[in-house]
Amino acid sequence: MAFKFESLQIWNRSLDLSILIQEIAANFPNYEMYNLSNQIRRAADSVVLNIAEGSTGQTNPEFTRFLRYALRSAVEVVACLFIAKKKAYIDTIIFNKAYAEYEILCKMISKFEKSLK
Repeated sequence: MAFKFESLQIWNRSLDLSILIQEIAANFPNYEMYNLSNQIRRAADSVVLNIAEGSTGQTNPEFTRFLRYALRSAVEVVACLFIAKKKAYIDTIIFNKAYAEYEILCKMISKFEKSLK
């Protein structure tokens, strides 16, 4: 593996979840293409990208900063899921699955961040 992030469980999990969010958002109404659909996709991708970018930093404090950005983006995905559920774009089963996966990811990111201190 050429890059440090490729071996990180949190990065691989966030990449898989980004694909899950892409699939979920594809079923949103067309009029949400530039609103909620775009927002949730960008937030999910942001988790992946911040972990990757942070892993290339020179110091653990710098990596920690990017992990915090990733965590915030993951929470943003969850907030978008709540909106999608409230607007009836997704059902409870899909919501619960994605919510549970992001809850696990957030815990993993937090634990990894603490290990860097």
